[in-house]
Amino acid sequence: MTAAPAGTPAPESLPSRAERIGDAALALLAERGMRGLTHRAVDECAGLPQGSTSNHARTRQALLETAVRRLVEREAAVLTPHELPGPERGGEALVDALALSLHRYLTDHRPLLVSRYELALEATRRPELRSFFDTAGAAFHTPLIAMMTAAGSPEPERHALSLIAWTEGMMFSCAAGSFHAAVPSRADLRTGFDELLRGMLGHRP
Repeated sequence: MTAAPAGTPAPESLPSRAERIGDAALALLAERGMRGLTHRAVDECAGLPQGSTSNHARTRQALLETAVRRLVEREAAVLTPHELPGPERGGEALVDALALSLHRYLTDHRPLLVSRYELALEATRRPELRSFFDTAGAAFHTPLIAMMTAAGSPEPERHALSLIAWTEGMMFSCAAGSFHAAVPSRADLRTGFDELLRGMLGHRP
């Protein structure tokens, strides 16, 4: 076997079967809704032999959990909580990071948002999925609460909820609501975050 020349970048790792199943499930949810999500349809969408999805996620609940797990993984790559700056960098960097994350989602990952809404609505009808969905989503809440604490919020949990609610409202309005035809510019989103933080804190951190 011939070795790769020195300095040749390693090939990107191929998605695992679980990732392919999760991605296919999310794509089907965005395209066809909850009724279009079946084990057979996931096999076809993912290009896998029939029965592969059933072997990985035998029940519908297990398939939905696979979709939620993959949703969280992909949202972490879009919203990138680890990109949020520390308090020492000040409010300018914080507002820039929030605006970048939201603009990135609205411009490049709108189908992912639609699949998220399908799963969230289904969770209102399935208590077992609600628990799984909430636990998975909690990974995004803790960094925001810490961020509001560092910004000097006297009520960081309440202010984090307000920040999440405003962000999710913008997502829904621009992906499925009355403003779906146009995505706000990154500058407009930055202004929105700036106004929100000033309103909550009485100043910009």
